[in-house]
Amino acid sequence: IDRVGPGIRRPPTTHVRLVPGPTRSMSLTVAARHGAAALPVFSSCARANVRGLTSKYARHPARARHVRGVTVQTRAEMEYDYDIFTIGGGSGGVRASRMSSAAGAKVGLVELPYNAISSATQGGLGGTCVIRGCVPKKLLVFGAQFEAEFRDAQGFGWDHGGAMPSFSWEKLISAKTDEIERLNGIYGRILDNNGVEKFEGAGKVTGPHSVEVTAVDGTKTTYTAKNILLAPGGRAWYPDIPGADYGITSDEALALKTQPKRVLVVGGGYIAVEFAGIFQGFGTETTIAYRADLPLRGFDEEVRQTVANNLESRGMRVMSGVNPTKIVKNDDGSLVVSFDGDNEDLVVDEVMWATGRVPNTDRPDLGLKEVGVELDKKGAVVVDDFSQTTVPSIWAVGDVTNRMNLTPVALMEGMAFKDTVVLGKPTKPDYENIASAVFSQPPVATVGMTEEQAIASGLTCDVYTSTFTPMKISLAGRVEKAFMKLIVDVDTDKVVGCHMVGPDSAEIMQGIGIALKCGATKAQFDSTVGIHPSSAEEFVTMRDPTRRVGAKAPVEAKM
Repeated sequence: IDRVGPGIRRPPTTHVRLVPGPTRSMSLTVAARHGAAALPVFSSCARANVRGLTSKYARHPARARHVRGVTVQTRAEMEYDYDIFTIGGGSGGVRASRMSSAAGAKVGLVELPYNAISSATQGGLGGTCVIRGCVPKKLLVFGAQFEAEFRDAQGFGWDHGGAMPSFSWEKLISAKTDEIERLNGIYGRILDNNGVEKFEGAGKVTGPHSVEVTAVDGTKTTYTAKNILLAPGGRAWYPDIPGADYGITSDEALALKTQPKRVLVVGGGYIAVEFAGIFQGFGTETTIAYRADLPLRGFDEEVRQTVANNLESRGMRVMSGVNPTKIVKNDDGSLVVSFDGDNEDLVVDEVMWATGRVPNTDRPDLGLKEVGVELDKKGAVVVDDFSQTTVPSIWAVGDVTNRMNLTPVALMEGMAFKDTVVLGKPTKPDYENIASAVFSQPPVATVGMTEEQAIASGLTCDVYTSTFTPMKISLAGRVEKAFMKLIVDVDTDKVVGCHMVGPDSAEIMQGIGIALKCGATKAQFDSTVGIHPSSAEEFVTMRDPTRRVGAKAPVEAKM
């Protein structure tokens, strides 16, 4: 058959391909000596369902071909219920599923029923980020910032007699919940609009190509799929000490019915410093305790020191180099926290654990070990550069792999999965120069290498730093410094790291991230005309290096 219908050609080779034609749907059947098999064909201009392959492909079912992004499927492959079945409806799972469906795959997805607090039986479309992570946290960060801004306003001529506006925690949490429930519904409609069949319940892998779905009513149904995608995310981790269960995690903190008067946040990572700032901003007496000397392990050392200073300047108590050893609950509901060393006990109303997160491979049990999917010592799914597990038909993206646990990274991994599995274009997620932010008060933003990483990699770098009082608080009388830093490879003049602590740092760093991704040099930064007056212009006006570090640095600089 040389030509079969408008816009559809099958050349003399074994390929079936779609060429530009009228924008409409078409259905076509091509006979094959050894049976029929489905060929979904999609392009920007037309869509057709084609059945049948040449005898060559019928004789060799394993030889599925991708022609211009089109998957040629054999008869055996069409025996599955789905091309892809996804376990987990968070950011990575939803992105991979809807984009795979839009590209022509038949996709099913299972997610636990919605609840603001996650458990082995409850979760919700949108996952951690939308329901109990990035989004609700950022809403509370916005709310908490007003406290300092109300005070700053007096320096700019606003006279409110020193009386702060009244604040209602209950009103805030109610508004936050309404917004999260709205977004949860939007995620469901996104899947519907993209043709993804969604299931509410728990998914468990029972074989290389099978998933058992336990519905809310307990009914169990098994579905088959050519490929299975794992995207169940992660959850907060509790330390193993007496009374740990008296504490809460970020899940519960975002859904507290009443505002605690006194809170202890345990941990030094980004979740800890963010929630410490939230509680402090709303007027809760806040203590943050971490076992290191400085918060934000893994961030640039000067950034860490600046954040530590800001935590104290905002009025919260900082306990560094300590570990809680037990929690006892008093009759009045208050909690007594004991620490190691000579530290005194602390009495608070709530203890929030922000001591790390673990992959969701056993809550609920995904059945991975039984089918041969390798897990690391932390329970994360082990994958290769293309997100493929040790079982070739099973893939994983997002926090469950414990690679780089950020929502935009999960989205990137989901897109790479679609390209690799559906379009047949093997694509590795690119983890170089990923910008990130910590929404502390003031916020932190960073992209590229820290100074310590640059030195460890063997580079010789010029380091440019600037510390100043942001204009936004210049008349407020508040003592708080912004900090900005550029790290430049001496040999290539490329900017390899950029860091900022200060107002609007996340918004600024997104643009800087593009520059670093493009390989921008310090000369190009210097040739850029700044926006004045702004904090951002400091990144293009720093001319004199603070120091040179690395292998070729002067001895005094290394010290």
